[in-house]
Amino acid sequence: MSAPKIIIQILVTGAQIFGKALFEAGKQAAKNARHTPQGAIGSDIAGVRNATSGSLTDKLTRDHRMTLDEAHLILNIKQGETLENVLKNYEHLFKVNGPRPAPDPPTAGARAGKQPAPPTHSHYIQSKVVRARERIEAEMRVMEEVDSTPPPPGAAPPGPAQGNARGSS
Repeated sequence: MSAPKIIIQILVTGAQIFGKALFEAGKQAAKNARHTPQGAIGSDIAGVRNATSGSLTDKLTRDHRMTLDEAHLILNIKQGETLENVLKNYEHLFKVNGPRPAPDPPTAGARAGKQPAPPTHSHYIQSKVVRARERIEAEMRVMEEVDSTPPPPGAAPPGPAQGNARGSS
């Protein structure tokens, strides 16, 4: 056998092995993409897929495609913050991730021929910030509605009288 023939045979055999391995890896990747184990997060980071009950919170999660916890993480606020703090963080993050104002064109000089770098901003992050603010505001509106609805007629307001009635039985 000649040396070129051996080299070609080695290359062909190697290409066949590599092709088979690549094909099997592709099959396994497709199989993994179709299978979602129970309880796994997968691509459903927001937990929207798990919001299946009829509660108001789950309805808001489905409508805004974001959980309340995720909204708090995005805006970097704690649970129960005031609307003023939410809006303050929202405005800051929205402004920071927005398009920068265009710089003034340079006058004749050393840098007149150089083009400035295009302004960078993240429309994706801006949209996440907006959705987070909307989600928190919607939750606050629901909480205000729940607090402002009067108790049903005939229901006694909670107080120490109910506790004593239970304790004396």
